[in-house]
Amino acid sequence: MATKDELLSDVLKLPVQERAELAHKLLLSLEAEEVGGESAWEEELDRRAREVIDGAVKTVPWSEVEARVSARLKQR
Repeated sequence: MATKDELLSDVLKLPVQERAELAHKLLLSLEAEEVGGESAWEEELDRRAREVIDGAVKTVPWSEVEARVSARLKQR
C-alpha cells in the first residue's frame, strides 16, 4: 500500500481536470458524515467541479497563482 506522500506525488502528476475531480470527491467524503443531507458548501463544490470538468472555467496553474499572490504581497 502506498503512503500518503506517495499518493500525493502520484496525484499531482494527473491532469488538472482529473485532480479537480479527485479533490472534489475527497471533499465530499469529508462532508459525508454531515447530518441533514447536502450542505450549501457541497452544492457549491459540485457546481465548481462541474464547471472545471465541463471546461466552462479556465483553470490557472498553481505556479501562476502563487506568483500573482506573491507579487501582490510585495506591493504592500
